[in-house]
Amino acid sequence: MPLSLDSRVAIHEDAVFRELDGEAVILQLDAGMYFGLDPVGTRLWQLIETHGTLRPVLEAALREFDVAPDVLEQDLLDLVSTLAEKRLVVVQ
Repeated sequence: MPLSLDSRVAIHEDAVFRELDGEAVILQLDAGMYFGLDPVGTRLWQLIETHGTLRPVLEAALREFDVAPDVLEQDLLDLVSTLAEKRLVVVQ
């Protein structure tokens, strides 16, 4: 199933998230791999944890960030795609 705003996303059970001064590090326990997020990526991760489905994540992020909706939508989909490839989230 292709990734879309209607996709439901869950944090992978082997992903451990730690925030440090507005940025985050995620450890994929099974692979022993670290992945860093900038402040925007960190906030999107938090919104994914809260909402699960990407459409409300985008809507919440648009209220917080001064960015064009189409740009933020593409950035969100790209981030989730990368996180899924690295087994940090599961797209359902």
